[in-house]
Amino acid sequence: MSATLLAVQALNGLQLGLVLFLIAAGLTLVFGVMDFINLAHGVQYMVGAYLAVVFYGLTAHFGLALLLALVAALVFGLAMEALVYRHLYGRSHLDQVLATFGIILILTEGAKAVFGPAPLSLPRPEALSGAIPLMDGFGYPVWRLVIIGAGLGVAALLYGLVQHTRMGMQVRAGATDAEMIGALGVDIRRLFMGVFGFGAMLAGFAGVMAAPVFAVEPTMGDGLLIMAFVVIVIGGIGSIRGAFLAAVIVGLVDTLGRSFSTDVARMFLAPAAANDVGPAVASMLVYVLMAGVLFWRPQGLFPARAG
Repeated sequence: MSATLLAVQALNGLQLGLVLFLIAAGLTLVFGVMDFINLAHGVQYMVGAYLAVVFYGLTAHFGLALLLALVAALVFGLAMEALVYRHLYGRSHLDQVLATFGIILILTEGAKAVFGPAPLSLPRPEALSGAIPLMDGFGYPVWRLVIIGAGLGVAALLYGLVQHTRMGMQVRAGATDAEMIGALGVDIRRLFMGVFGFGAMLAGFAGVMAAPVFAVEPTMGDGLLIMAFVVIVIGGIGSIRGAFLAAVIVGLVDTLGRSFSTDVARMFLAPAAANDVGPAVASMLVYVLMAGVLFWRPQGLFPARAG
């Protein structure tokens, strides 16, 4: 295990964690404030990536494509809230799960029908397409560092909005007791719409930033949605601080586990057995972590009341 490989994988884990945070932040607010289970939230990540590809094709400019994709993702999220989600607020969690799962199928198949099943790509900005030299002459892609910087910037901005603005105060209060703030005169419908739209825009932003690194295809958000649910369970439902810390932990555990679990297994097992056991253990690490948190701290590391 070289220091260079460890540093590279740690950066990859941090990048994954921050992408997860961008997805999980909106998801944890929707769940915490509205008690609404939205399985289709991961589709917003896919929608953001496809929107960026479309707008880049129209403008040939990454910055304009990013801006237009964010606005379109916000509008799409608000439209989905008004047309679909609003009618599910008073329904059971089972109804919400079934309905939002249906939305996943509709939008996924719709993306296949419009764009085809073949993966698409989004070019990186020319100025950010190089690599920064690390040890042993190895270069780390600049765009991955941009994703890390953007994720940290959004986390700081979101923390400031939630902790130091009037709407943020309402969101934090709603995550604790939505019925009470409604009784105090807060427009719950407007608050819910704002949370949904902002969450959709964050997920879309994650999709745009990840599009130059990963393939843009209809099912790209499915695996990340599962990881995002792990993040909000570990961090605490409704907590932005918990989502951020849990996302970083999950990203590092998943990436480092997949990179080094086989090497660790070889310390205790024969090489052939380690080659089988290592990947199997790596795929379970984040879920073992979640189980441990649920056992020792069922409300999560930083529940909304505390964070």
